[in-house]
This record gives sequence, C-alpha cells and structure tokens, in this order.
Amino acid sequence: MKAMTKCNEREVYMQKQYQNNVVKMIFPAVLFGAVTGAFTAVAVVLYKYCAKYVIHRSEEGYHYLREHLQWLPLLLGCLLGVAFLLAYIYRKIPNLRGGGIPTSIGILRGIIPMKWLRNVIGIFVLSLVTFLIGVPLGNEGPSVQMGTAVGRGSVFMLTKKKRAWDRYAMTGGACAGFSVATGAPISGILFAVEEAHQRISPIILIMATTSVMIAEIVNVFLSDLLGVSRALFSIPSEALHRLSTKELWIPLLIGIAVGLFAVVFLKYYAMIVRFVNRALKKIPHGLLIFFVFTLTVGLGLLSYDFISTGHHLMLSLFDGKTSLWMLFLLLLVRSTLTLGANSNRITGGIFLPLLALGTLVAMILGKGFHHVFGLGEDYYTVVLVLGITACIASMMKMPLTAIIFSIEALALDDHILSVIVVVAVSYMITEIFGVNSINDSVLERRIEDLHEGRHQIEIDTRVTVQSGSFAIGKQIRDIFWPNNLFVLSVEHVDAPKSSSRAAKGGKEMREGDILHIHCKTFDAEQTMEELCAIVGEQPDHRNDSSPEL
Repeated sequence: MKAMTKCNEREVYMQKQYQNNVVKMIFPAVLFGAVTGAFTAVAVVLYKYCAKYVIHRSEEGYHYLREHLQWLPLLLGCLLGVAFLLAYIYRKIPNLRGGGIPTSIGILRGIIPMKWLRNVIGIFVLSLVTFLIGVPLGNEGPSVQMGTAVGRGSVFMLTKKKRAWDRYAMTGGACAGFSVATGAPISGILFAVEEAHQRISPIILIMATTSVMIAEIVNVFLSDLLGVSRALFSIPSEALHRLSTKELWIPLLIGIAVGLFAVVFLKYYAMIVRFVNRALKKIPHGLLIFFVFTLTVGLGLLSYDFISTGHHLMLSLFDGKTSLWMLFLLLLVRSTLTLGANSNRITGGIFLPLLALGTLVAMILGKGFHHVFGLGEDYYTVVLVLGITACIASMMKMPLTAIIFSIEALALDDHILSVIVVVAVSYMITEIFGVNSINDSVLERRIEDLHEGRHQIEIDTRVTVQSGSFAIGKQIRDIFWPNNLFVLSVEHVDAPKSSSRAAKGGKEMREGDILHIHCKTFDAEQTMEELCAIVGEQPDHRNDSSPEL
C-alpha cells in the first residue's frame, strides 16, 4: 500500500509538473515570441524599405553636390545644427548612441536600462539621418536594437504582471531583428545562444525559434509587397569556385590574414577611444559629431565608396576590377571613419561596415594570390565570401554564427571544410593575442559611461519563492536573474536544512524554496524589483546590505 501511495504521489507530481511547464513556460514563451516576431518583422521591413530609399537619395545627393559645390557651405551649416541636435538627444536618451548590437546585448543581459517606445522611434529616425549623411554605419545593428525594444513592448502591451518575461521577449525580438535584417534566420537564433547570453536553455530556444519563425513568415509577405530584398547578399553557388583539398592553403591564409587584421583593428579601436576620451574630452560632443560629418562629406565628394554602409562597395568588389592601391586606401579610410563614428557614439550599426572591411582584406589577398601564385580571377568570389566569414569569427568572435551565416547568406554550403578552416584559424589568432570582440569592447565603454561616478552596493540575503511566481517549475539556469546576481544555494521546504546545495542547474524550484542570493548592483531598488518579478513579492523588503564599495 505504501508503495502504491508513493507511486500515485509521483504520478500526481509529474502531472502537475507537466501542466506547469505547458501553462507557465511553453505557452507564454510561444505567445510572447509570436507577437514579438510579428511586430519586429513589420518594424524592420519598413525600416529596410526607408533605409534603401534614404541611401539611394544620399548617393544621388553626393553626385549632385560634386557638380554644384556652391551648396557646400549651406550643407555644412545644416550639418552643424544636426550635430548639436544629435548631441542633445544622446545626452537625454543615451540608448540611442552608438552600435545597436552591443547596446542590445547590454539590455538583454540586464546591464543597460531602456524605454522601449522611444527607443524604437529614436533608432528608426536617427539611423536614417546617419544614412542620409553617408556615415559608414549599417542598418543591421539598429534592426537588432529595434527588435529588442519591440520585445519589451510586447510584454508591456500584453500584460504588465509578467515582467519576468521581459528579457526573454527582448531576446526573441533581437533574434528576429537580426534574422530579418540579414536574411539568416538560423544565425539569428544562434545570436541569442552564442553572443547575447552565451548559454542555452529551453526557454531561450523556444522564444528565439518562435520569434524568428513568425518574423520570417511576416518578412516574406511584407518584403514581397514592398519590393525589399530579403537576402543581404545574392551570390549564385555556381559563381563560387569549389576548393579542393590541395587548395586548403587558400582559406588557411585568409584566416591568418583576417585574424591578424582583426587584432590590429581592435587595438586600433582601443587607441581611438583613448584618444577621444583623453585628448578630445573637453571638446563639445556636438563638435566631434560635426567633425565626423565634415570628414564624411569630404570623402564622399571624392568617392561614395569611402562612405555609406559598405553594402554597395562589397557588391562592386566581386568583379575584381578595383586596383590594389585603391583597396588599401579604402581599407584605411573606412576603418578610421567607421571607428571614428562609433567612438563618437553616432547612431548606426557596425556589422555590415565590418563585413566590408573583411571583404577588402580578402580582395587584397585575392589580388596577391593572382600575382604571386597565378590564381585565376574565377577564385575571387569564394575568396571574398571566406573573408566575410572570417571577419564574423574574428572581429565579432562568433565562430558558430560565422559558420551558419556562411551557409545561409553566402551560399557556402558546398565549402564546409574551407569554412571551418577559415573560421578556426581567424578565431584562434584573436584568442592568441587576447583581444575582445568589437561588441564586447563597445559594450564595456557603454557600461563605463553609464556608471561613471556611481558606486556599487553589495546585497547578501535570502528570498522565498512565492506561490504562483515565475520561478516555480524552472531551474536556476533557465532564469534571467538581475545582472551580477548569483544564487548561492537553494533550500527546499520539504527537505532538511542540511540538504541545502549549491545552485548549479539542479532541479526545478518549488513554492516555499528559500534562495540565498548575492549581488553587486548600482541600483538596489531596481535589482530587488527585478528579483521580486521572478520569485514573487517578499513579505519583508528590507535586505541585509553591506556599505557601498
């Protein structure tokens, strides 16, 4: 009888656990993911449509200006006003500054605060201003950031009582934004796992896959309706010369060259940031932005290839007609101008501009292979796409995403061995030299700006998992805890106190479990609000905190 009773209790517990997973985890994840994916697709497709129009007008404007230089003083006067207006907006809304992907990563990790509606509108409008002027920044980063903001908006619009789903929905929005912007849905899903959170859990996967799936469905319909290309690149597979095993020296050398360039480039970025922070610290931000605008206009009058997102430049390189000296000049100018724009926090992404740099390095190698080894010009296309792949693996340090992106967006599905070689080599070189990815470097600077002059508070306390709270039925690893908060142990109510264990994934949390938490935070009130959204409101909000560090 006792055995049968225990068996029945076990069946009841398993049934409740199943219902809990469906009702409290799977259903909300699918609902929030679907809504977020749909709205993100609408926002990003409209954004791509507007960006395409604005970039085309920008190119026409530079062509007109070359023939009517008398308008140049008036243009510079207008740009001066725009620069100071942007500086004022950036001061009031810091989230609108700089690259979209690093900002999104900071938001997803709970480091950077955000108000979703003004973020969507601000990023949409300000990045279009950047494109019109021709600053070499892209639209992929803003797409990811808008998707992140839409994710938060989805939770707020559907229910304000489930704040614990906030960062999950934002993750889905970021993945959907990347997918729609680049035409690489699997890469968009990997973005959540490899870059945004650097871990994997069932909720993250359900949210990311649902958001991307719905976003792609909406993307197909809207893109066809508006005449917007869904693919970032259209490379026919027959144009890619298949490399034999004896020709693996080609991806090997490309990986080495792009990896070394990534090391130099990332150190160059650190040098420019130090120069801006020290030598130019007392110069008004508006003047620094105006200087970038002026330099952009001057270079744009020489050649539009020096400026803008770099997408048109990348497509033009595939014919192999650009001279070697021009390739070196483009590489130097675009590297400096892109980093100058980003270090001065001008709105726009750096994903596509970095791919343009990787393409330039690869094209230089292709020319060198042609002159030194007699490699035919029919190899240029495969050399270029391998250079783009190596750029993602080294500069952004996303090797898995680089492999999948090369298959989805660059038609390298028949060149897997070459892809693995170029990714492995370029990534290992950046690891050997110990450089951070461009996203981490930009994010570190954002965090320093955000917390400048503030002091951390240390919190060490215990909280109880309340009835009906988000945490019930989930493991420690499945939850996005407040930034820098660690669950040191979990004490189950139906177990003796001596059985408290370190929280390393473990079993699901249940009502009444006592969590021992420790964190360092700049805003104790905000941290406790986020924590209560996960474990439920605590009877006593007074927490044992140590003095400010």
